[in-house]
Amino acid sequence: MQLKTLLAAIAAGQVVKGQELMRFGCSQLTIDRIDPLVNPGSLPSAHMHQVIGGNSFNASMDPSSHDPASLSTCTSCTYSEDFSNYWTGNIYFKAKNGTYKRVPQVANLGLGVQGGMTVYYIRGYQASAKVTAFKPGFRMLVGDPANRVQSKVPSGLCFRCESNMQQNPFGGAPCTGSDVKGFPNKACGGGWRVTVTFPSCWDGKNTDSPDHKAHIAYPATGTFESGGACPATHPVKIPQVMYEIIFDTRQFNGIADFSNGNKDFYWSFGDNTGYGIHGDYLFGWKGDALQRAMDNKCAGDNCKPLQRQADAKAIACTKGQMAHEDIGDDKWLDSLPGQGSMPM
Repeated sequence: MQLKTLLAAIAAGQVVKGQELMRFGCSQLTIDRIDPLVNPGSLPSAHMHQVIGGNSFNASMDPSSHDPASLSTCTSCTYSEDFSNYWTGNIYFKAKNGTYKRVPQVANLGLGVQGGMTVYYIRGYQASAKVTAFKPGFRMLVGDPANRVQSKVPSGLCFRCESNMQQNPFGGAPCTGSDVKGFPNKACGGGWRVTVTFPSCWDGKNTDSPDHKAHIAYPATGTFESGGACPATHPVKIPQVMYEIIFDTRQFNGIADFSNGNKDFYWSFGDNTGYGIHGDYLFGWKGDALQRAMDNKCAGDNCKPLQRQADAKAIACTKGQMAHEDIGDDKWLDSLPGQGSMPM
C-alpha cells in the first residue's frame, strides 16, 4: 500500500491491514527558549520552541552523558517508552499595532492529547528491508530557520490550509496537491497542518554532525516508503520521522491581511515567509523499544511490543520554563520572545 493511501486511511480513523508506520500523539511538554541541539548550554537560546517528549529536556543534554530514557521521569507521548524530544518553532500573529499573539495548537484527529504534535515513525513498505533504529545520542535537524527562499525548503516540509477542523475532505499525502512551502496566503477554515519530514538514510557511523544534517540523507532514488535505495554514502535505512502540528489560525482570519500575500504571521525566530520551517530531533527511546517496534512493523499508537500509557498521563507530563518569559498565550506581546521589535 502506498503511503498516500495509508495516511489518508489513518487520518480518517480507519485501521489498515499491514500498516507499517507508527502514528501517535504527544502533548505539549513545554514552550521555552532553549535548544540543546543548535545552542547547547545557552539560556536562553536564540528563539522560542515548542517541545514534546521526555521531561529531562534542558538547555545542555550532552550526548556523552545525557540519556533521556534514564533521566526522564515521564513523557508527554502516549508510547511510554519514548523519552525522545521533538521540537519546532512556534507561530505568532502580528496585529496592525505591532503586537504579537501566539497561534494556539490543537490535537490531530483521532488522538486524545492536548496541542503538541503527532509523531510518525515510517518503516517503509519492503517487508524484507531491515530498518535500523537510532543509536543512543542520535540527533538531527531538517530545514533551516535562516532560510527565506521557497526553492530551498526540503520536499518533505510544508503547510496545508485546512478547509475545516475535521480535515474533510482529506487532502491526500503530506506535501502534495495544494500544500505550500510557506505560510498559506488565504484564510483557512480549519487552520494549518504543518508537516516536517526527516531524512531516512544514515551514514552508519555518526550519531550527529556539526550541522546536524551531514550524517543523514534522503534516498538516492525514489522515496523511502516506496523502497527507494539509500545513497552509498548513507547506506543504512533508519525510521523516517515525521511531525504534524495543527495551528489553529481561525481567530485571526478576520483581521489578517491577505491582500498582498501573508505577511502577518511569523515563526518565533522572526520569519514571516514560513520558509524557515524546520524541526529538531533527539533520540531517547528506552532500551531496544524502537528496534522492536520496527522489527514487529508496529502501526498506529497501540502496538503490542510497546507500552502505551493513558492519554491523561501523557497530558500530565509537563515541564516549567527554564528561560522564564511571557510567550503570548493570554496577552499580546510587544515583540517576539528573544527577537526584540520586528519591522512593521
